[in-house]
Amino acid sequence: MLKMKTLLLLLFSTISLSMGQPSPNQLRDLDGNLVRSGTKYYILHVIRGMGGGLIPASTRNESCPLDVVQANQEVNNGLPLTFTPVNPKKGVIRESTDLNIIFLAASTCIQSNVWMLEEYDGQLIKYEDHYKLMFCPTVCDICKPVCGNIGVVIAKNGSRRLAISEVPLKIMFKKA
Repeated sequence: MLKMKTLLLLLFSTISLSMGQPSPNQLRDLDGNLVRSGTKYYILHVIRGMGGGLIPASTRNESCPLDVVQANQEVNNGLPLTFTPVNPKKGVIRESTDLNIIFLAASTCIQSNVWMLEEYDGQLIKYEDHYKLMFCPTVCDICKPVCGNIGVVIAKNGSRRLAISEVPLKIMFKKA
């Protein structure tokens, strides 16, 4: 289950990194422009008619904490967010790099706007001609996270919650 808390390390990955290999590919938005740190974007589902952008919302009986869900309607881009690499000297977001994803919205819940998976650590990955979310960080030397695709899981209340799933959510980035 995805929750917003204090830290989430999401990665974009299509190749394994090792010493001496070239830098990973740079991510591109819908217009073909480089995805940059600190710039506002929406994360959207690639398949038309399959829901909108990502938003924090309650999927349980309580109003807090918030989970990350996909908007039910395609016309809803969700909330803007930014990407911040763990290495703040890097301005361009690359595949296979650790970063934080931060929603740009006020909340009545006392929690961070940084996206986090409950009990796991995570990542984002190149998927066919677009991208997919994955959860599997590399910045923790002692962690042994459960890794997997992030897809849409229908919650009991009908919301489209993001969670570890065998079927990945195919995504793209749209500048806000």
